[in-house]
Amino acid sequence: MAEHEHVRVAVIGSGFGGLGAAVRLRREGITDFVVLERADSVGGTWRDNSYPGCACDVPSHLYSFSFAPNPDWPRTFSGQQHIRAYLEHVTDVFHLRPHLRFNSEVKVMTWDGERLRWEIETSGGRLSADIVVSATGPLSDPRIPEIPGLDSFPGKVFHSARWDHDHDLRGKRVAMVGTGASAIQIVPSIQPDVARLTLFQRTPPWVMPRVDRAITGAERALHRALPFTAQARRGLLWGIRELQVQAFTKHPDELGFVERLAKRNMARAIKDPALRAKLTPDYRIGCKRILLSSAYYPALARPNVDVVASGLSEIRGSTVVAADRSEAEVDAIIFGTGFHVTDMPIADRVVGADGRTLAEAWKGGMEALRGASAAGFPNWMTIIGPNTGLGNSSMILMIESQLNYMADFVRQLGVLGGRAALDARPGAVAAWNRRVHERMKRTVWNTGGCTSWYLDASGRNTTIWPGTTTEFRRATRQVDLTEYELLRVPAKSGDGDSGGSGGSGGSGESAKSVGVDA
Repeated sequence: MAEHEHVRVAVIGSGFGGLGAAVRLRREGITDFVVLERADSVGGTWRDNSYPGCACDVPSHLYSFSFAPNPDWPRTFSGQQHIRAYLEHVTDVFHLRPHLRFNSEVKVMTWDGERLRWEIETSGGRLSADIVVSATGPLSDPRIPEIPGLDSFPGKVFHSARWDHDHDLRGKRVAMVGTGASAIQIVPSIQPDVARLTLFQRTPPWVMPRVDRAITGAERALHRALPFTAQARRGLLWGIRELQVQAFTKHPDELGFVERLAKRNMARAIKDPALRAKLTPDYRIGCKRILLSSAYYPALARPNVDVVASGLSEIRGSTVVAADRSEAEVDAIIFGTGFHVTDMPIADRVVGADGRTLAEAWKGGMEALRGASAAGFPNWMTIIGPNTGLGNSSMILMIESQLNYMADFVRQLGVLGGRAALDARPGAVAAWNRRVHERMKRTVWNTGGCTSWYLDASGRNTTIWPGTTTEFRRATRQVDLTEYELLRVPAKSGDGDSGGSGGSGGSGESAKSVGVDA
């Protein structure tokens, strides 16, 4: 990285969101951008999560970009290695490598109101940008609970998203903490090899069978020869999930039939009534993410597995102690305890127009206009922002909708011309969030009787989108300039600004705010 490089756009992160933003910028004719990545390769979540059994719970042909179809998915539900390889392929096909800046973790980014640009300090150097697109994602920073005695545990400790492949678990006594999407894949993968597996379960998940199979060579050949067949397959997968949305958002009682199917799935593998009672949720299915596995319940029924229906509360040497005071001796502890979703660490590193960090602005809960723009943070957008998550379909659909919005945002700045910035109006952000949370009231995520990672510390659902992906695409098709304040710094002859909307030089004048709907 140059000593002080200036670019039109700085993209943070190189997972699906960041790479998608990079592709879209190039397709818009913008090549003056960089992608800042804290690691040494692309992939985001699918690079970091390499634990045994890691795979996607969304069908392969729906979990890929519409503009980069992959006719050669090997399975109906792809494994981590295949998704990571796909993202490497996208990086090469769309010539993104010249834009990548690896080992460049963002330490702080600060809005310069005099020059209408972002000053960014990274572990690889400093740069500035007219526009920042934050695509760090909500599943990027692991959360490990504070457990008394954890620091003194003599064995191995790691999070599922930071798997230690050098540590051999064979013949070891292992504690698995958590029963989320990662844990139900890890448990059946390590159970045959460990001496004993103790699973700490605070809340049992609803688990449906994973109908996974190899995609035949004939199918792949057909998709290569006739691309519309892959598009039709994707469209069918999408349509089925769109039809399911109303049950989650408007009529949660309709999910009772799905609960009966899930209970039947459990009963087939779990014959012990006491264990079945431990594993049966007491909340409406869908309130927490419905998990897919055909191997989880059979693994729990094996004689070397203990299910503790209580959270881990204390560690004394090699002894792990549950909240119900039961104990077990273990050699290793694996945390499948999720991520910092509603308190993303990147928010502490973004300093806006009034000197507050994004974390401070979001102290009462995350809020962003159309899931993208936060008031007081001009020319800053986020991909997979507040209330853009899904409980039943592919996040790639939501990412592509946000890329449409990002592209129009950049396009509008180009039309406005000169050094300019757009800052979401507080009233517009508030109005958008009122509508979202009004719709949220009757969804299964709010009424289903569970506590999930969708909710923030105050119990507010700032994660999930309470509608269809079609509705979200309509809402983000283009930027409504009446929802933004236009910030200007009059250009002065002889200043050293670079071209584009929002130059790199300073005029010494404060930014002027102009109502764009005037």
